[in-house]
Amino acid sequence: MKKYTTNKLSDPEIRHAKPKDKAYKLQDGGGLYCQVLTTGTKTWRYNYRIYGKHKTYTIGNYPDIGLSEARKKRDEAKALIQTGIDPSQQKQIQKKAITENSFQAIAESWLASQKGNWSSSHYKRASSYLKRDAFPIIGRNEISTIEAPQIIAVVKRVSDRGAVDAAKRVKGFIQQVFDYAVVHGKTSRNSAKDVNLQLILPKTIKRHYASIKDPIQLGELLRAIEGYHGSIVVRQALKLIPLVMVRPSELSNAEWQEIDIENKTWTIPAVRRKLPTHIKQANRKEDAHTVPLSEQALEIITEIHQYTGRGKYVFPSARGNSRPMSNNALRTALRNMGYTNEDITPHGFRGVASTFLNTLGYRSEVIEAQLSHKDRNEIREAYNHADYMEERRVMLQEWANYLDSLKQDAEVIPIRANT
Repeated sequence: MKKYTTNKLSDPEIRHAKPKDKAYKLQDGGGLYCQVLTTGTKTWRYNYRIYGKHKTYTIGNYPDIGLSEARKKRDEAKALIQTGIDPSQQKQIQKKAITENSFQAIAESWLASQKGNWSSSHYKRASSYLKRDAFPIIGRNEISTIEAPQIIAVVKRVSDRGAVDAAKRVKGFIQQVFDYAVVHGKTSRNSAKDVNLQLILPKTIKRHYASIKDPIQLGELLRAIEGYHGSIVVRQALKLIPLVMVRPSELSNAEWQEIDIENKTWTIPAVRRKLPTHIKQANRKEDAHTVPLSEQALEIITEIHQYTGRGKYVFPSARGNSRPMSNNALRTALRNMGYTNEDITPHGFRGVASTFLNTLGYRSEVIEAQLSHKDRNEIREAYNHADYMEERRVMLQEWANYLDSLKQDAEVIPIRANT
């Protein structure tokens, strides 16, 4: 392979270059050169090869584009070529007006149609991925002219920055835009369905939330939480989360009106659960999740009540009682205690409880009900409305007692599941 020496030019050399009888080139290397025309115009160009063809990319005129900027644009063009995108074609695409049948226009129409059906976070995520990754490359193209190689270029550009999961999501959003376009007669087929991600993306290992599976290590963590010197709000939240098996966002957003001390329950409304948007919006009582509270959980809640009981949230933000504790507060506290993301995460406490309780012989249906997991068998789910409340109450109380024995570094209290 021929090697190029780059950065051979200097700004004074270009500035003082005079026109001649014929146009000539001032080579900077790496395919970049400044062509001096007979009229005195100096134009930056970049020679490259793509799909087996030699091509020239016109960057712009000097001195409007200086030497350093020309080199930067050459490097950007090289990066596009490495992902299979022709920089000359890309430049022409960006010059095109956005028509009503362009990918961008149709994608924006699709986003608008889905806004009321999605959570705000999902809408922002879809919009962000399309605007950042898809629109710059295929946004101005007529959607009926877009083929699989152009979509692959978008996906690989995302993957090549190390974001394989993001690349999959981008492809998914593009495919949904095409589905929308087919339904509305903007194109006859969905080109994104021709893109097989298994053939173009590197294989990855699915990572689960980090959790602790050794009783001794779990006891050490519980003692570390007990001795946490941060805010009392965060400390009490850290003490409670191992006992209730809820999602961190459900805990951090807990409201006092959801707590029933007399009946020893905490009822999380559907609007705050991990559910489809239309179910969250309906917020029916039957879609709420009731958590039975152990004596230890009640003690923690009673203690925090004297600090936050006059406000809306059980665990308010350090910035004011009008908002809940940040979802990252528990993660930050664990990091400050010396526990990394590879050791334990706030969500990982659910995995800790599930692992131990399954090992100890508790019924999987009861554990899954406490985790508020959706039944993967849709037919069974439609007919199974049991919430196993009494079994869950017994299980969580015995789980709390078990954690106490680990925390006290005493002889571990054996707990036996009711089988």
